[in-house]
Amino acid sequence: MSMKNTNKIDEKLANVILNTIELSNYEIYKGTQFDEIPGWDSLNHVKIILAINTKFSIKIKNIEVLECRNIGDLQRLIYKKLDSN
Repeated sequence: MSMKNTNKIDEKLANVILNTIELSNYEIYKGTQFDEIPGWDSLNHVKIILAINTKFSIKIKNIEVLECRNIGDLQRLIYKKLDSN
């Protein structure tokens, strides 16, 4: 019997992040801070947000991202955007 780890983020979001920064086999959790992810720098931050906007067909504003403290906050923001579409 497999239990889903509720601390792990959505697989689609994880794939967008990992593919954008060309990182594999890295576990991303809701509490993971952006700067804890290898390769997440200011340039890749912009690329990741653009990739998220494209993959999820949403528009995240810069100010909204600044309010995110960790990946879990970013995931909640994405879900909020998807719910409002």
